[in-house]
Amino acid sequence: GPHDFRLRAGEGEVTIDLTLRSQREPVIHGRDGVSQKSEGAGRASHYYSLTRLKTEGTVRIGKTTHSVSGLTWFDHEWATNQLAAHQTGWDWFSLQFDNGAELMIFQIRTKDGGRDPYSSGTWIAPDGSTRKIDLADFTLEAVEWWPSPKTKGRYPVVWKISIPSLELALTTRARFSEQELAAEPFSYWEGTIAADGQLGKSPLHGKGYLEMTGYAGGIVGMQAK
Repeated sequence: GPHDFRLRAGEGEVTIDLTLRSQREPVIHGRDGVSQKSEGAGRASHYYSLTRLKTEGTVRIGKTTHSVSGLTWFDHEWATNQLAAHQTGWDWFSLQFDNGAELMIFQIRTKDGGRDPYSSGTWIAPDGSTRKIDLADFTLEAVEWWPSPKTKGRYPVVWKISIPSLELALTTRARFSEQELAAEPFSYWEGTIAADGQLGKSPLHGKGYLEMTGYAGGIVGMQAK
């Protein structure tokens, strides 16, 4: 299909061989596919996602081969500019829920401790319809932190997400805290999370991915002076 993939990779004693088949059409984020990241021309990206890819294949570790299956989220975002000088990093979530819905949401943090007005997101209903989430529509509250022994960065690993207009209230937790990529030219945290909460009067459970930057120094190569 036009949005299906064969993914193969290997390093040392670990190899993966997966087939990914999209279960719905691409989700277009932002306004007409342009996701603005700060004020001014050019400070934006083109951004779309395949939020629900049925995935099957194998993972080999040493001499043992495991059959695996699940759901994958594919992001494609490209741009020609970087964060503005007053911005210090971002917190970005992608979540797949057991009722068939999904959520992408991010906040861009500013050096004065606030949130940039261009923080936003997209709610994807179980039928595939989408709704843009603006800054005024949601809150993100950090609840618990993990201190990195490598970089001394202090990362929030438990968050509360609230979108009152959807009657959505969630708590997300890192499946394990130590998911920092301590790398050059800058270090950041990204990894797997679990989500539990309410959608209206119904319980809601899901899993997803969280990326956090700017907690362990500057974002080299992406930060305006």
